[in-house]
Amino acid sequence: MDLFGDLPEPTQTAGGGKEQTSQLVVEDRGEKRKREVTEELEEKKAWQGFKGMFQHAEVREKRCRMPMSSYLTLAPASPQCLPKSLFPKGEVENLDKLVKRCLLDTFKQTDEEFLKQASSQKPAWKDGTTATCMLVVDDMLYVANLGDSRALLCRVEQDGQNDSRKCATLALSKEHNPTCYEERMRIQKAGGTVRDGRVLGVLEVSRSLGDGQYKRCGVISTPDLRRCQLTHNDRFVILACDGLFKVFTPEEAVKFVLSVLQDGTVEWKEGQTAEDGRFEVACQRLANEAVRRGCADNVTVILVSVHF
Repeated sequence: MDLFGDLPEPTQTAGGGKEQTSQLVVEDRGEKRKREVTEELEEKKAWQGFKGMFQHAEVREKRCRMPMSSYLTLAPASPQCLPKSLFPKGEVENLDKLVKRCLLDTFKQTDEEFLKQASSQKPAWKDGTTATCMLVVDDMLYVANLGDSRALLCRVEQDGQNDSRKCATLALSKEHNPTCYEERMRIQKAGGTVRDGRVLGVLEVSRSLGDGQYKRCGVISTPDLRRCQLTHNDRFVILACDGLFKVFTPEEAVKFVLSVLQDGTVEWKEGQTAEDGRFEVACQRLANEAVRRGCADNVTVILVSVHF
């Protein structure tokens, strides 16, 4: 499994101030990304990526008569709150390998522990879930996902032809469903079948956490991993389950959020900053609009604002 080798190169960024050379990372497999940092910066490497990133979550439960909603903002953290051993000293140039191993091990351990607990229940749990998570270290965004939930990055870039700014939607995740050739081949080699686009005609995803009864049929818990170098043109990340994308294309979802953020009539709660208020409203409206468009599935949206 290659580490994030499939994201497009960004166009030249515009604007005053310092010249920026940030770009989406597309490297040869043998190339190592080396960083020169002081000992103090090494200890705080994990902390620095959290600055200026706030999370807004919205949940819409289709089965309820009235939609349920939840809102979350990550409070400012302190470097002292994070373990200094998160990324050991002396391993900075191998940071990508460390992050990759950490994410793979985390998904594997989570799946094993859940399956163990599920099998101990009477009757045994048959539940499962997709998962998409993101980790920011300095200016590098890492995304791990399995199943059909997605992560999207909104990047506003300069249009060289007419000197205007345009929005680019970057996919930071990969969908895993049994209709994909590689996924279907793995399932069939394990003795499973794909019928009506589902594993054994039932499960709609080919990778998941849990779903113990399908693990012997080729369903795995190994996530796809991608990374992207953040720039000053990046606005936000959308993390959402498949319910949103049954009624929104990725580009439509990003443009919808941008339209709310640029809406001068949006009101926010007392004590909120204007930006926090707009992001909260954008998250709420996006989930509400998915339900209004007739989505018959649950809709969960997390909107992460990016300041870099």
